[in-house]
Amino acid sequence: MNQKDQINNLTKGKISGIAIRGISCALPTNRVASIDRYNDFGKEAVDKIIAKTGVESVYRSHEKQAASDLAFAAAKHLIENNNIDVSSINVLVFITQTPDYRLPATAYVLHHRLGMSEECLCFDINLGCSGYVSGLFTISSILINSNVQKGLLLVAETPSKRISPLDRSLSMIFGDCGTATLVEKDISVKPMSFKFKSFGERFKKIIVPAGGFRNLNASTKRIAWADGNIRSDHDTFMNGQDVFAFSILEVPKYIKGFLEENCCSQGNYDYIVLHQANEYILRQIGKKLKADMSKIPISMKEYGNTSSTSIPLTLSYLKSQSIKRENSEKRFLLSGFGIGLSWSIADVCMETKYILPVIHTDDYYEDGFIPHGNKF
Repeated sequence: MNQKDQINNLTKGKISGIAIRGISCALPTNRVASIDRYNDFGKEAVDKIIAKTGVESVYRSHEKQAASDLAFAAAKHLIENNNIDVSSINVLVFITQTPDYRLPATAYVLHHRLGMSEECLCFDINLGCSGYVSGLFTISSILINSNVQKGLLLVAETPSKRISPLDRSLSMIFGDCGTATLVEKDISVKPMSFKFKSFGERFKKIIVPAGGFRNLNASTKRIAWADGNIRSDHDTFMNGQDVFAFSILEVPKYIKGFLEENCCSQGNYDYIVLHQANEYILRQIGKKLKADMSKIPISMKEYGNTSSTSIPLTLSYLKSQSIKRENSEKRFLLSGFGIGLSWSIADVCMETKYILPVIHTDDYYEDGFIPHGNKF
């Protein structure tokens, strides 16, 4: 094996004996229609964004509602619907870029709220668009290499809280969501295949410049940037042109490479579930894969781009639409791409009966607010 082959093998993997046994998604109750933004940006600009992105509405959390609240609601729905003993879940992985605090990891807050056992491994992963597939690989790998039987993958994001409401390029297309996925050991299921790519040299293409420890004294004042949008360094910036080019030129190439490596074609899958970046992007990827577009569900018309949660949310959307009366095993090709920049893909078989309908909630964790000067 040459050095190139060795490197390629490090970025792909196959997981045997792990099954997805539940997917649940929770949205805020607040639905914002794109046409409601006419007063903000003008009818012509709004209609242009709708036509370009395909987003007709998004769901936004209220001021006190965090990403973890949506993840908690999704997890409770999954656990109660499947009559799961939470003490049997011994790994909790939480993927988000909008955590409750800088520290501790929000996974521990969720561990407490869900009443989970002390015999549990918990941690956060800071990753966006490609995060669901990466999280699925991570938690499955932990199960395979431990005595743990069940794991809970929570993925939630509230991008509306880190986007300037005056930024017409982003504020209309990003929505909030929380999801929960239960995985467990089962030697009878088909193996899952994964592959990943990272492009760290492009880390500035999607970025919130402040809020961490690099730019501690950055101003929160919103001003006009070079692209004409009004934002501060604490708001999300995206180089739309470069991210668009990456998505329609490079992502299809990587997907094709994965299919070739695994000796299959897009025709071998019941559905190709892509990160919901932009409807035009999804259609271009489908065209380059020569895929039947009926196999590529598009949920962002209703929900917008929900970052790392868009793949499980699209699976729930698909269950409510095309496969709502079916309870059979389907083969899915899942692919996330974006922030980092990053790309991930997974070949997964699962029974659709484990995909639950989307729920809505306004609940939030009151005890999560820390009064100034609280001595705990």
